[in-house]
Amino acid sequence: MFLTRISIKQPVFATMIMVAILVIGLYSYQRLPIESIPNVDLPVVAVVVSYPGASPEAVENGVIEPIENSVNTISGIDSIQSIAQANQAMVILLFDMDVQSDVAVQDVRDRISTLSGALPDGANDPMILRFDPNQFPVLSLAVSSDELSTRELTQLTEDVIVKRLSIIQGVGSATAVGGIPRQYNLNVVPERLIAYNVSMGQVINALSQVNQNLPAGALTDSYSKQTLQINGEFAHPEEFLDVIVAYQGGQPVFVRDVATLADGEAEPASAALLNGQSALAVDIIKVQGANTVGVVDDIQAEIDKLMAQELPDHVQIDVVRNMAREVQHSFDSVINMLIEGAMLTVLIVFLFLNSWRSTVITGLTLPISIIGTMIALYALGFTLNMMSLMALSLAVGLLIDDAIVVRENIMRHLQMGKGHIQAAFDGTNEIGLAVLATTLSIVAVFLPVAFMEGIIGRFFLQFGVTVSVAVLISLFVAFTLDPMLSSVWYDPSAAENAKRGFLGRQVERFDRFFVWLSGVYQNLLKWCLRHRKTTLMIALLSLVGCLALVPRIGAEFVPAVDNSEFQISLETPEGSALDYTLTKARQVDALMREYPEVVSTYSTVGGGQGVNSGAQNTATMVVSLVSPQNRPLSTQEFVSEIRDDLQRIPGIEYNIGQADGVGQISKPVQLNLYGEDFRTLNRLAQVLMSEMSDIDGLTDIESSYEAATPVIGIEVNSDAANELGVSMMQIAAAVRPMVSGENVAEWTSADGETFNVNVRLDADSRATVEQLRQLPISQSGVTGSAATVRLDQVADIVESFGPSQIDRVDLDRQVSVSANLDGVGLRPVMSQLQTVIDQLDLPVGYRVQMGADSEQLAETAAAAGNALLLAVIFIYLVLASQFGSFLQPLAIMVALPMAVIGVMLGLLVGGSTLNMYSMIGFIMLMGLVVKNAILLVDNANQQQRERGMHLFDALVVAGQTRFRPIIMTTLAMIFGMLPMALNLHGGSGENAPMAHAVIGGLISSTLLTLIVVPVVLTYVDSFGKRVGRLFASQSAKAHQPDHEAI
Repeated sequence: MFLTRISIKQPVFATMIMVAILVIGLYSYQRLPIESIPNVDLPVVAVVVSYPGASPEAVENGVIEPIENSVNTISGIDSIQSIAQANQAMVILLFDMDVQSDVAVQDVRDRISTLSGALPDGANDPMILRFDPNQFPVLSLAVSSDELSTRELTQLTEDVIVKRLSIIQGVGSATAVGGIPRQYNLNVVPERLIAYNVSMGQVINALSQVNQNLPAGALTDSYSKQTLQINGEFAHPEEFLDVIVAYQGGQPVFVRDVATLADGEAEPASAALLNGQSALAVDIIKVQGANTVGVVDDIQAEIDKLMAQELPDHVQIDVVRNMAREVQHSFDSVINMLIEGAMLTVLIVFLFLNSWRSTVITGLTLPISIIGTMIALYALGFTLNMMSLMALSLAVGLLIDDAIVVRENIMRHLQMGKGHIQAAFDGTNEIGLAVLATTLSIVAVFLPVAFMEGIIGRFFLQFGVTVSVAVLISLFVAFTLDPMLSSVWYDPSAAENAKRGFLGRQVERFDRFFVWLSGVYQNLLKWCLRHRKTTLMIALLSLVGCLALVPRIGAEFVPAVDNSEFQISLETPEGSALDYTLTKARQVDALMREYPEVVSTYSTVGGGQGVNSGAQNTATMVVSLVSPQNRPLSTQEFVSEIRDDLQRIPGIEYNIGQADGVGQISKPVQLNLYGEDFRTLNRLAQVLMSEMSDIDGLTDIESSYEAATPVIGIEVNSDAANELGVSMMQIAAAVRPMVSGENVAEWTSADGETFNVNVRLDADSRATVEQLRQLPISQSGVTGSAATVRLDQVADIVESFGPSQIDRVDLDRQVSVSANLDGVGLRPVMSQLQTVIDQLDLPVGYRVQMGADSEQLAETAAAAGNALLLAVIFIYLVLASQFGSFLQPLAIMVALPMAVIGVMLGLLVGGSTLNMYSMIGFIMLMGLVVKNAILLVDNANQQQRERGMHLFDALVVAGQTRFRPIIMTTLAMIFGMLPMALNLHGGSGENAPMAHAVIGGLISSTLLTLIVVPVVLTYVDSFGKRVGRLFASQSAKAHQPDHEAI
């Protein structure tokens, strides 16, 4: 081959090429960021609107529906999901994956800009946010002090800690949760408003026009220009009391006449606990593309500096969640598995070749291929993440395959008496096309994996590209470096009577055993070729029997992993105050810390992540456990144990499990109902819950509509309001700031600190419904005179209950029924749920479908199925091109279903399930298993072509010749993946099912390939000859003279 000839003739040039690959690869490796997941450009856009004081129904009607109607016609939208909560609306737009996120954001921003004036007056301007899977806290801190009050600790945290951490390179934002900021409160007394005949709107208007420095132009003469400024900022906060609100009877009414000023604090909206003690949480998010580990290291160094030099001794900063620690641990585990896999692979090579020089020549392929792959990763903008590293770990045994086959064939030619240069060239040239075909088959498999549809395809892009690049580099090394070194580095071990040391003599025992094993295989192959039908029947029965194991193996979207951490989401009754929820969180915290397995607890109440983060009746608790080696139960088993104990705490509902990517606990089973009327949806949800309760293995069944929040409705009496000269807008403008408060100004102290000035009724005047009825509303009567009336004179106060949250999908309301699994797999439950769905009597306009893990599993299976089909087609194209035959590739591809036998047994023995990782492993097998068949069939063709052998004899000789390299490459791949399958380094182990599937499939496909493929090839050859004779006879008839025409 051209590359081989150049390398052998120019060994220095070939060496410099390899050195260049290593140098550039190491340079690229040092600059690759380390992440947990790949940087994926997901076209997901969120529109968030704050609407203070609004109920979920008001948010839905006034905010969400106008936004949905506006953005619904944007090109490329795949789905619209909306969430209406009290005070807030969120509309999430999921675009097709071929839409760029920047374009999606701009399209949404342009469409939202046309809504000016369509949203309610009390709603804030919409915020347009782009979803980034990496935009979650890489580090969460807890700040505590035994001496400072919460207010003082908040000020210290925001003024010192947050500011210092925010300016670190790579930090996007640092946000304090659970603090109580200082502010000046102007507490308005409603009785004084009535007494002075002024409205709340007048107070707010007067205060919003003061405490400002305003530009007034400039003075200009021939020599200079001086700027004029009206200095109106207050030097003291008490000056707000001197502001004139209105004039009554010619006398001014000051703010002090209707309100009092207090140097206070904002009403707490959230709280944080560290091991049951009050603390402030600080969540830190990195900028996109920044190195997670590097950023966290810089933050930790700055924290150490702050605590040593600037913060008081009583202030403590604890790290409660460190994503970099998890990323680094996983990274180190994968690197260790990669190194161990490489060592085991090299050991297998030495065991078979019994030559240190051959082992070194072959083993050099590994570091060059792996380091060379870093060049491609850096050039493509990839990162070192779990996908790319998992790809390299699985490919360790694969990368050395080509070098093994080439070196083994060179050794065979050396033993034929050829010189090193001639043996290097002939050995590589003889096997070159077969090696090229096997490598292209692997690339043909992984390219469909890299370009699978949907979000899964985006995440596996780096996996597929990494493996493809690595095997192509290993092919290049096998065709260049291996024959070059074989030609110049003479191997005394290649001689038949070579002297060997102690280790070499021990390995010779293995050689003798392998020669015996090869003889056994040769006799077995002859028997199978003589009993073809029996052989095929045994193989077929084995395949059917292993397919019967599928229900026992089970299926799930992603495998359960033990990362020594779980999360508890708590909910107190709707309408609960923050203090009540905090009390319940402390009770749960105390219960958790009674268990010796618990290391620490970290809770956020009314804050944190997830769509319910702002609700004061919710809390999120992260519980950290000791390492798996130091406890008898897995995390999942521990969670099952504590469920009964949690039920002893009254007044809470809880969900417990591992958090997903957005900080929520998702139950694996979910049925989604869609329609317009909540009463109908709730009735259907109750039917589903009743049916699901009869399914074994389902627990914690609940409906998203079960919780109801108390709502106080103000129903305006139009006749009375018109008669008294009060509009609905006047009512809303008066009630909202009285109850919810409004920041009217900012006051800056002499030392530069800025505080909000908030106007609100004092707490004692807005605690009951009766006080709400007495609130003063300004009026303009028919005479035009200003006065005030009570709220109950123009409106009725109605107490009721409504949904705490309204979910919408594609313009329809949604109610979900969800459940956890208890001791059963997802797949059998899915079939029973489908029966429930089919029997559900749905009204016109209503629909139901599976969601959560069941939906994701179905989507993954569909995507994997498409990738598998493309892989099979591509493999056939490569093989047909290689062998110049339409039929022979069919015999080779018989090895594909044979892998299924080992996949099922491998998953069963390894305790794994059919999941996303094992499915990808099965697709990966498609390229691996045909390698052995290619080597076997290619050599059989050579025996027929060059030596004129009968097919039977050619297959026996080919099996005898290729038995050693086939077993050697298979064992190299198996031992290369063994560390990942065993998960010896305490990683999460989520990729172990992939290794279980691949190892099992390799074992079964290799054993059966050596037997079944030759048998099938005899049938294919016979069929091909019959077809050839048929075409030959038809061609002969076509060329016979037409006597009748003559």
